[in-house]
Amino acid sequence: MIVLLIVAFVAIAVLTLIVFGLLRTHADILRALDRAGISLDENSASLSAAPVSLTQPSRNRDAADIVGTVPGGGPVSVGVGGARHTLLAFMSSGCKTCATFWSEFESPALDLPGESTRLVIVAQDPAHDSESRLVELAPSGVRTMCSSAAWEAYDVPGSPYFVLIDGSTRKVTGSGTATNWPQVRQLLVQAIGDAKSGTAHSANGVSAELAAFGIGPGHPSLYPPDPAERRSQEDNE
Repeated sequence: MIVLLIVAFVAIAVLTLIVFGLLRTHADILRALDRAGISLDENSASLSAAPVSLTQPSRNRDAADIVGTVPGGGPVSVGVGGARHTLLAFMSSGCKTCATFWSEFESPALDLPGESTRLVIVAQDPAHDSESRLVELAPSGVRTMCSSAAWEAYDVPGSPYFVLIDGSTRKVTGSGTATNWPQVRQLLVQAIGDAKSGTAHSANGVSAELAAFGIGPGHPSLYPPDPAERRSQEDNE
């Protein structure tokens, strides 16, 4: 009798460990699917109908260059510096909401706000996404690459997710998500306008601070003397 109780106790303990292991594996799978933008909730589309505004990051948030691979190809890198804006679109092959954007990106008439704005689509590494499906979805004429490192560098919570970069300053102008391209474009126009207003405000603030000390346009302190003239003055003294 005692032996039977011991066997039953051991069997229950083993079954408990198996159940906990399965639950943990299930949770890990759900988290991985959620990060890839794949939802198992049929009502998720209706719940996410409202767009999330692009948020302004900290003023010192630098933008990182993107290093990864071309779906079905070799290594590639994209620099984000320069005289134009770069819109990073973080996409997934299995995301239902992303399907709308993949179709929009195929259009040659896609309107990108900003100065010579270019679109770069960034998916996760083949280990976390379907490379063959990405090859099928990649729009012609649009840089599409796989880089999980970029997802981490830009703190991407899921897909679709957009990051706008000002190449002249190498700063992130705004980031966020929406459910369709018109919403994204509207948010991008707003982010660019806010960034320009902030730059103008900073310039005006500097001018006001200088004026408080009696330094205005044409003030001698704003135009240092020529080094040769300075040496001549020092020799005369």
